[in-house]
Amino acid sequence: MSRHTENRPHGIARYDTLIREASCESPWRHDGEGERSYCPDLGLLEKILTIPVSEGASTQTGLLGKGLDAWFAHEFRRAGFDPDLVWPRASDPRVLPTDIKALLERVPADLRDDLVSRLLKLRAVAPQEASILGRAYTKQVDVIMSSWATGPELLLSTKSQSSSFGKNLPNRFEEAYGDAGNLRARYPLAAVGFAFVLSSTIETEPSQLERAIDMMRKLRDRGDGNGYTATCLLMYDVAPSGAVSILPDPIPSDLDAPQFMERMIETILEAAPATAHRAARDRRHGWIALTE
Repeated sequence: MSRHTENRPHGIARYDTLIREASCESPWRHDGEGERSYCPDLGLLEKILTIPVSEGASTQTGLLGKGLDAWFAHEFRRAGFDPDLVWPRASDPRVLPTDIKALLERVPADLRDDLVSRLLKLRAVAPQEASILGRAYTKQVDVIMSSWATGPELLLSTKSQSSSFGKNLPNRFEEAYGDAGNLRARYPLAAVGFAFVLSSTIETEPSQLERAIDMMRKLRDRGDGNGYTATCLLMYDVAPSGAVSILPDPIPSDLDAPQFMERMIETILEAAPATAHRAARDRRHGWIALTE
């Protein structure tokens, strides 16, 4: 291992620079006639996914999955939700309980710096990942928004697959369906989502792509409270240079990223008091400048 490799950030920290430099403008676009649409920053997602794909990182390393988590968390922050409440946060500590955040805001700067340095060593207090107790078992959730006062409002699981589709797709969806029931049963008001990212190599197996599309639709709640609030299917292609591009055409519009984000945000805001998430509501209605 080279010295350069040893010194570079690990895990989700690999994407901190990209996230920090990315646009934070509102993702909503309004046509002036009351119609609005959500525009995800797919260019940022392409840059993020290029890192693990160009390095040949397998799905087992978790690096590609961490990139998905970082991107989706950034999208919810762009939508106007409190940056400190959307986990993983854009910097360490990735999970910061609201009570600790309030404490840090009220102590002198020198003491705050000392507390933050200590928090980074106390993973039981400020962990890298969030785990939530469901109806039947504790589940690590990839992207979450929660506080002591509200409980979980957003619970998002992400998965990716680049090969062995015929062998592993059934297992992915069996796990996903079980997780949906586990979380929705305990948190029926939360927006519970599932996002699945596939390599374009699945197009060489049309029956498997058809299966993936069908299962992503079937994973949604059909009124029994057991399925996901929304599901999202993304597909990426890799150029000879290693650069990743997101392919919108093979994915039906009812499974794309815009509809997913719209449905998840709508569910969060509908379940919360009208006075909560003010910035997210204003951005959704177009009441603040898009470049804010």
